[in-house]
Amino acid sequence: MNTEYDFTPIEHKEAAASYQTAEEPASYWHDAWQRLKQDKAAMAGMLFIVLITAAAIFIPMFSSISYEDQDFTATNLGPSMEHFFGTDNLGRDMFIRVLYGARISLSIGIVASLINLFIGVIYGGISGFVGGRTDRIMMNIVDILYSVPTLLYVILLMVVFKPGLMNIFIALGISYWLQMARIVRGEVLKIKEQEFVLAAKSMGAGSGRILFKHLIPNALGVIIVSLSLSIPDAIFTEAFLSFIGLGVSAPMASWGVLCSDGINSMRAFPLQLVFPATAISLTMLAFNFFSDGLRDALDPKLRR
Repeated sequence: MNTEYDFTPIEHKEAAASYQTAEEPASYWHDAWQRLKQDKAAMAGMLFIVLITAAAIFIPMFSSISYEDQDFTATNLGPSMEHFFGTDNLGRDMFIRVLYGARISLSIGIVASLINLFIGVIYGGISGFVGGRTDRIMMNIVDILYSVPTLLYVILLMVVFKPGLMNIFIALGISYWLQMARIVRGEVLKIKEQEFVLAAKSMGAGSGRILFKHLIPNALGVIIVSLSLSIPDAIFTEAFLSFIGLGVSAPMASWGVLCSDGINSMRAFPLQLVFPATAISLTMLAFNFFSDGLRDALDPKLRR
């Protein structure tokens, strides 16, 4: 009995169409980005942050008017095409001064983030990884520093130095990384007993490699969320300190300084207070919306 079999090969396109391959699983960061894009409030906050940052950098750079230029023939003017936000009691352009204030406030936020990242993450990671007596001593130091308010650090610095932006940087350098150190320590304590860390130890990985290649990267989601939440806090701290006279001094145009100047003329010229106060409020809301969306997007429990 002769049976003939036809083994005629099919075309490449037909072969590709005849098989259904399973879709590759999305990575952690790709999945987080997709969920973040679905959060309209977070995306609106991120867009506002990008726009205010770009405006603060480029508009004063190419403007013919400086934040400290005075025109005594054009004092306390309302908004116009020449002065979008009007002028103050010294004839200075409020629009440029508000944008220059955004530079200072965003710079404070960036400095706070860098301090959090380099000091808080490393300090908390080492404390949690080493554990034992070293952990207790390191956390006792954190508790002692954390018990002193940031405002007190600034006041003490003013006794030695004059008020200014540098004092705020130093005060943030002393106190702003403490909360991050606590958060990272807790995450490291939770992660360091997991199987992949024990496997790395059994393969001869050193302590530094385990900490910086395994523990801290696996706590990166919590670190990023904490960083994004610390930025509006730092912005508000700078505005408050400048408002009460402990921050930047004239003629620098911080949002806190602008609000302090606007208080004096609030009854006659309320817009001089409204514009910088609105800028602070919108920026803090944008960072909070973005941080909330980022926290939800990076939560592993919400992964599909």
